[in-house]
Amino acid sequence: ISIFNRGMQPAEIHVLPTLWFRNTWSWASGAPRPLLKQVKGPAGVSAVAASHPDLGERTLYCQSGPDGKAVPLLFTENETNTERIFGAPNASPYVKDAFHNFIIHGQSGAVNPQGQGSKSAPYYRLVVSPGEHETIRLRLTEVAPHALKAAYPGSGGDPFGDFDGVLAERKREADEFYDYISPDSLSRDQASVLRQALAGMLWSKQYYYYDLDRWLVERGADPLSPGQREAPRNSQWYHMVNADVISMPDKWEYPWYAAWDLAFHTVALLMVDPDFAKEQLALMLREDYLHPNGQIPAYEWNFGDVNPPVHAWATVFTYLTEQQLSGQGDLKFLEHAFHKLALNFTWWINRKDLTGKNVFQGGFLGLDNIGVFDRSAPLPTGGHLEQADGTAWMVFYSQMMLQIAIELALHDPVYEDMAIKFYEHFLYIAAAMDRIGDNEDEMWDEQDGFYYDLLRLPDGTCQRLKVRSMVGLLPLCAATVFPSDSLPKLPRFLERARWIRENRPGLMANIHDTRTAGYNDRRLLSPLNDTKLRRVLAYMLDENEFLSPYGIRALSRDHLEHPFVLNLGGSEYRVEYLPAESNSGMFGGNSNWRGPIWMPMNALLVRALLQLYTYYGDSFQIECPTGSGNQMNLYQVAEEIANRLAGIFLRGADGRRPVFGGAEKLQTDPHWRDYILFYEYFHGDNGAGLGASHQTGWTGLIARLLQLFAGTDAGQMLQSGVRSSIDIHD
Repeated sequence: ISIFNRGMQPAEIHVLPTLWFRNTWSWASGAPRPLLKQVKGPAGVSAVAASHPDLGERTLYCQSGPDGKAVPLLFTENETNTERIFGAPNASPYVKDAFHNFIIHGQSGAVNPQGQGSKSAPYYRLVVSPGEHETIRLRLTEVAPHALKAAYPGSGGDPFGDFDGVLAERKREADEFYDYISPDSLSRDQASVLRQALAGMLWSKQYYYYDLDRWLVERGADPLSPGQREAPRNSQWYHMVNADVISMPDKWEYPWYAAWDLAFHTVALLMVDPDFAKEQLALMLREDYLHPNGQIPAYEWNFGDVNPPVHAWATVFTYLTEQQLSGQGDLKFLEHAFHKLALNFTWWINRKDLTGKNVFQGGFLGLDNIGVFDRSAPLPTGGHLEQADGTAWMVFYSQMMLQIAIELALHDPVYEDMAIKFYEHFLYIAAAMDRIGDNEDEMWDEQDGFYYDLLRLPDGTCQRLKVRSMVGLLPLCAATVFPSDSLPKLPRFLERARWIRENRPGLMANIHDTRTAGYNDRRLLSPLNDTKLRRVLAYMLDENEFLSPYGIRALSRDHLEHPFVLNLGGSEYRVEYLPAESNSGMFGGNSNWRGPIWMPMNALLVRALLQLYTYYGDSFQIECPTGSGNQMNLYQVAEEIANRLAGIFLRGADGRRPVFGGAEKLQTDPHWRDYILFYEYFHGDNGAGLGASHQTGWTGLIARLLQLFAGTDAGQMLQSGVRSSIDIHD
């Protein structure tokens, strides 16, 4: 641990590197109690012996401070100070805030004089000169004091004799690894952003424990016991026992998992730890996570809320990535996921398609306050919302399940029926968004050339909520290309597709014609035909609408001057462009989808553009930006968006990084300006980081985008086809 003084005066600092055991003994009857205790170490070295019934024996060695003297050790118990919090007597005089009381308040009796407990820390008091630094060295090892000389003979038993050499070697290995996965064409600054994004992904892993049945029993809300009080939350999830290391959105501010965040995390984590990424996807589908009814748990404060169904896409991406890396995909992983995902897909069909017409209500769907109303709550008007994004998510879900089913059917014919099933789901759901004729009760607005949510009132009348938002761009994300060589191997699938085409022509009237062959005889599934695609892209690529200098905004900038206003029952409901924080109290005022740039949605749009490019090739050209006269193919459009996203973090010609906004210390100080923060979301106009400053989580996707466009080009992607959209730099 190196402590730098960047100030102009000498400064004292108190540093307590802490070793402790998670408390399992105070709430689990009969659980053994682990122990930390002071033991004799080498001259000038303080030592703590750690003993645990499951983890075994370890020793923490603490090197002396600058004065050469052994550093004092503090001990207490990792026990809640119930007297301070609840006014109840403490079980032990030594509680978990003892170090604070000892140092800040001078309470010497707060720590255990016997030199033992379940929480310990060496107490370093350092004075650091201006412009200088002091370093603390610690080593946690299985080597006990009596075995030091045998373990470290070259240093005479000094546990710190090879310390600097080991750290230097680990650093060299890390440098070599990140050099390997960073394309040579990346600049030094780009490579640094990529590495720091992935470092943040790895940092955000955390052990998460939550036994729902025990938690509900402790609150007198066990749903299986009569006469129990109402649970504060999650009463229907008493089957859950979570006890795993999980990738968190941000283990500092949000130390709990969120299922749809996690799916995006795996796309970045595949670059550094493919096994962990696969384990994370499998985890959410495991029997102690997945609800018996098929729902994937959303997030801690309401597992029963609705998250966008992106798990199947992440599963496909993971399978194809491993296939490309090793030459063979993990079919068992894919098959296991498919069965569980089929349960989840069925849950969506049964629970969120209110009228049985393949139009989905969804609920929360991750975009928080992007709409007029709180979409998780009953509407003030009565009735319900038919959501363009919820329906588009299900089109996308159908495509991913079809892609998995085809891959499995090529190895086991039993899955061909499932491929047929999900192809039909795709057709029915996509067709429901825009039926034959110009109908007022559908999501596609022919006059505007955009998709909107639909408010269906109790009397059966409908009203389009004409908010131009990411909701209307999501149907674009539901674009998937299938190579021509797979389909001839599935004759029953092709025969059923022919029958539908001939006998259910209305299903295909307003979507892309699946019969039309693209580049290299590929086939495209998309709810947008060529005309719709151009109309939606014209909005998305308009700098007065969605296209920001730093990516695609969640809400059109046109709503800055033209807010959407809905008057109902004497109340006004208003949606206006807000490039930064929300001015609405919806979701506690902590929801910000009315203008900022969000990395996961941009990543899905880039994916869709690359899929479309492998189908259309260079034959499809569009203005980018809209009105500029500059024609681009869809690969170039995807690359342009990715470059704008990367520009959030990269130092510009003026030496400033947009992510740091007006924070001059971060912009100009040489000790700060190259340490990147990967925020939750970004200002829609200037790219400044907003929200949780350490939520690398899905913002870590920037590493994948940097690697992708530096490691491949349009020609390679067009020739390789859909699988190169997950290109790995070799």
